[in-house]
Amino acid sequence: MRAFAALYDALDTTTSTNARVQALVAYFRAAPPADAAWAVWFLSGRRLKRFIGPALLRRWLVEIGGEPEWLVEEAYASVGDLAETIALLLDRRDDGADQDDVALTEWVEHRLLPLRGLPPEVQREQVLAWWHRLPWRECFLLNKLLTGELRVGVSQTLVARALAEVANLPRPAIEHRLMGDWSPSPEFYARLVDPEQRAEHDGSRPYPFFLASPLEHPPEQLGDVRDWQAEWKWDGIRAQLVKRGGQVYLWSRGEELVTERFPELAAAAARLPDGLALDGEVLAWHADEGVLPFGVLQTRIGRTKLSKKLLESAPVRFLAYDLLEQDGRDLRSLAIAERRARLDSLRPALPLPLIVGDLVAADSWTELARLREGSRERRVEGLMLKAKSSVYGTGRTRGAWWKWKIEPFTFDGVLVYAQPGHGRRSSLYTDYTFAVWRGTGLVPVAKAYSGLTDAEILEVDRWIRRHTVERFGPVRSVEPVQVFELAFEGINRSTRHKSGIALRFPRIARWRHDKPASEADTLANLEALIGDGTPS
Repeated sequence: MRAFAALYDALDTTTSTNARVQALVAYFRAAPPADAAWAVWFLSGRRLKRFIGPALLRRWLVEIGGEPEWLVEEAYASVGDLAETIALLLDRRDDGADQDDVALTEWVEHRLLPLRGLPPEVQREQVLAWWHRLPWRECFLLNKLLTGELRVGVSQTLVARALAEVANLPRPAIEHRLMGDWSPSPEFYARLVDPEQRAEHDGSRPYPFFLASPLEHPPEQLGDVRDWQAEWKWDGIRAQLVKRGGQVYLWSRGEELVTERFPELAAAAARLPDGLALDGEVLAWHADEGVLPFGVLQTRIGRTKLSKKLLESAPVRFLAYDLLEQDGRDLRSLAIAERRARLDSLRPALPLPLIVGDLVAADSWTELARLREGSRERRVEGLMLKAKSSVYGTGRTRGAWWKWKIEPFTFDGVLVYAQPGHGRRSSLYTDYTFAVWRGTGLVPVAKAYSGLTDAEILEVDRWIRRHTVERFGPVRSVEPVQVFELAFEGINRSTRHKSGIALRFPRIARWRHDKPASEADTLANLEALIGDGTPS
């Protein structure tokens, strides 16, 4: 595991894309296939479920660390990361060079996975033995694995780029092989980097999703409007619907197989011909009312058991807007104008609840902008702009596809809680909770951790440390005087939140130095937005 721990450290301590890629290349060239397979699994964002809860680990640390509990809690509050706190407090060695190195595969398959079924007292004995033997870097990584919180700060695109260099393959070939369900094994890794592209075909495998970039300049700068295809930007679950070998597979953008959660879509797709892959959106949709708020769709997300009542109250449709495969042929290299023509020809063959999304026709950017202004009434987020000559790429390639979203909702909230961030920001207070007024008191309504500059983050961190009122482990409550403007995309009623509402994608827009806390927004102001073209 020493080599993987060193790789993790190298990736975490640089922001250089080239340096990260070269660190990945060096690791994959030297790692045994079994270790490389597990490394790809972790680096691509997959995680093991938690083996041991953080509270239990903290108790064991107090019991054997020699430090009083208050000091452990202070260290944890200061560091902001339990795995790092344990590793630092137990670190009594320099570089661990005198310790035997155990392969990453051995750690995962023969030490960690069997740990799950053991009694707590046996788990404690085993974990303490590991803590005493491992140098801090590997101890830190072990603790991340134990708590199921191992996150590596690289994108799957960078991993694919490194593997493509190792295998001398095109990056899209690697990205496609990484899609779908797979197990980290030496055999999988061998197929993944096979230079002759003899990888076994997995009929369930989707294509890597092509993503749009936010449009941050006037659309007129894109040139002639006739060179662009405009579509509504739907507020649902981005998905690919695949039919191969008589089987239907519905994949979310997060590479999660969600077929069983939407049985009506699978039943309809079963009537389609084999060798078909559609890119589109899963939407809550009523036959008479049209698209329903995202909050309705949320009632289906994460449910493994679907009652008849739920299926009736949250009906869905799959709205297709791209054709990636037809008759078993990969169409991604065709221009979207041709793919779209082929998709339109399928309209009569698509049984409900499968439909083809309509294009938005306009003769000028001015006309398109006027149509965009009615987005909220349509319950869409704005427009998608796609160059008619564009092929279907992988990841986010600027210039080909743009998302021209409507302006977000905003409100002014008061900072009431803060806690440390993760990774390089684990020593700074970067995760904030904001509240609004309900009567004469403040009620929390949103958490946000993005939107401030590095300089502002440092300034807010210093202010938080000087104006802390109470501490709850790593969380601090602060004097309720700082006001921030927050942006968000939509609002739902929620019984799970004290405020009774939940905001979609809240983020910090600016620090309102000009506004006192008494002038922050009220809960009533936010509640008034429910039904204004937003989820309810």
